[in-house]
Amino acid sequence: MPEVVAAKPRVGKFNKNAARRVRVAGKIPAVIYGPGSEPVAVEVDPKQISRILFSETGHNTIFDVEIPGHATAKAMIVDFQREPIKDQLIHIDLKRIALDKALRVKVRVKLLGIPVGVKAEGGILDQVLREVEIECLPADIPSHIDVDVSELKMHQVVRVSGLPHSDKIKYLNSEDATVAHVVSIREEVAPVVEGAEAAVVAATGATPAEPEVAKKGKPDAEAPAKK
Repeated sequence: MPEVVAAKPRVGKFNKNAARRVRVAGKIPAVIYGPGSEPVAVEVDPKQISRILFSETGHNTIFDVEIPGHATAKAMIVDFQREPIKDQLIHIDLKRIALDKALRVKVRVKLLGIPVGVKAEGGILDQVLREVEIECLPADIPSHIDVDVSELKMHQVVRVSGLPHSDKIKYLNSEDATVAHVVSIREEVAPVVEGAEAAVVAATGATPAEPEVAKKGKPDAEAPAKK
């Protein structure tokens, strides 16, 4: 059975002071919107929302929202805001969904196995895409997408085209986009030469020593929190 979120309509002014009072009372302000009905400002239980966010399906979880005076609606969490110091939920956006309408969602990519290029060739596995965007019906949203990388050799690449495909989901990322690859732990790069050292190099034709540096991946960017 789907999770049921009990939401209470908010009344009065919708400003920072009103939102603060909701939080002091142990709830968090939220808005539910989407096709078929006008947006409704509500308050919900933060523990219940956290349980959904930390579940296997996470923000792609489909649940029922019950609001007094309104029809029960299927919904998903489309945005949430946390207080940065205490890391507490302070606002939630919910979206009504129709089970017969395709959705665009982001799904985690889970790498399985240890590549040959890591075990036998001294490389490291670099995951470039930790999520992929897909389009499918709500009932077909996977909790994650598994890809076996155990046969991956040094410098070999897994692209979106190599992920499991089916007629139920459509990948919206480029098929050529790199999901993961095995790279060497260190590579040689030429240092930046400036000032007097550059002049010496230019005059003598000498090549400066090339130190080895470790490759680093790019951190995932986070979408700005909604006020």
